[in-house]
Amino acid sequence: MTDESGEPVEYAPVDTLLGLLERGRGAGWLWVREDREAGAEAVLDCLRRETRYDRQCDARHDYHALLVRELALPIDLLRQQLDGADEDDHDRAREILAALALTGSVEAREVLRRYVRSGRWWQGVLDTLGERWPAPWWGDLAEVAVGRLDGAEPDYPSSEPWPSWRESVPEPRRSARHVQALAPGNVRLLAVLADGGSSASERSAALSALAWRPPVPEILPLVPELFTAVPAELGARPLPRLGRVVERLGVLAVGDARVWAASDRPWLARLGLAVLARHGGVRDLPPLLAELERQWAAGQWCGSDDLADGLARFGPAAVGAAPVLRRFWEQTPHSYERPSYLRALAAIRPGATGAELTESLWDCEEESRLFAVEHAPDGPELRCRLAELQGSPVESEELRAAAARRLAGGNR
Repeated sequence: MTDESGEPVEYAPVDTLLGLLERGRGAGWLWVREDREAGAEAVLDCLRRETRYDRQCDARHDYHALLVRELALPIDLLRQQLDGADEDDHDRAREILAALALTGSVEAREVLRRYVRSGRWWQGVLDTLGERWPAPWWGDLAEVAVGRLDGAEPDYPSSEPWPSWRESVPEPRRSARHVQALAPGNVRLLAVLADGGSSASERSAALSALAWRPPVPEILPLVPELFTAVPAELGARPLPRLGRVVERLGVLAVGDARVWAASDRPWLARLGLAVLARHGGVRDLPPLLAELERQWAAGQWCGSDDLADGLARFGPAAVGAAPVLRRFWEQTPHSYERPSYLRALAAIRPGATGAELTESLWDCEEESRLFAVEHAPDGPELRCRLAELQGSPVESEELRAAAARRLAGGNR
């Protein structure tokens, strides 16, 4: 992740409170409960800036909202960010306030309702409220929202609350009828891919067509040449949709993938390793372990979850991966990938991941919490946390149901 100046963002060490909170770790939550004063300072630090490695998929909003509630922090900073000129700050504040309202904060609820009436990015706020809040909390905003449209179509017409207000909203403009031309057959598409004179856009279009069809093994010998190096600063990389086309081949691609994995062309080696992670056998463990170690040594935080998911298939046979998987789980700022490391550790070291599973009951990522709900070792701490999760209005219906099942003894 980089900041607004393009400089890499440095995360605090993982053995500090701030470092744990920046990463969304459950251990940060538990530390805050023990040291509320230091916790308040660290949480406010995280609220002031972006701590997600990837803002598109890393989760922090509910994690931060629940910490604000736990510490009874004022929401002045979030209100300022919501009303401010920085759209990224606004988006973060909007999501945190929406979650805070679900926990019972009347102040947070009214701040967001007021913003719908007069704020600049009111449609984004309304979309969040429609997604997360019960209808009675936003139903009476219909008149002011439709009035603010002033005859225009909503930015998110298919998302609540607009479908509920359909009778009051202008009809969307219908585009001219589009008649789709018949797509060429596989033979023609393979010929385009095999023709060295085909442009990158022509080959990309062929791959896009094949990506939604049954597997085409005839593409395998063509794969090493299906790449682009434009623009040059991005380096050589596979053409769009090539990964999907190859993935649809499943085990049929394993033989070729073993050759690709040993290539000195990074993009082709990565593609081969991806196939081996999903479909390879025990004989493929050495290159997979070597790649995981390489990614760790390079500080590569993005993409190692695919390797982890693949290694989990091998169970205890992949025990050599456990130390580096543990380091990834502990230190990655890319929290979206942490559930994969947790699942892999549990598969590779069955019965030896009790501490990681228990901590993950408070992780920022729902997948981590859900896996922990289903697999954490039993005990008073688990039972107490399950009761909290079952009754939390912030959690998804799936997670609340899983917590209820585990409490009732029906999960394991």
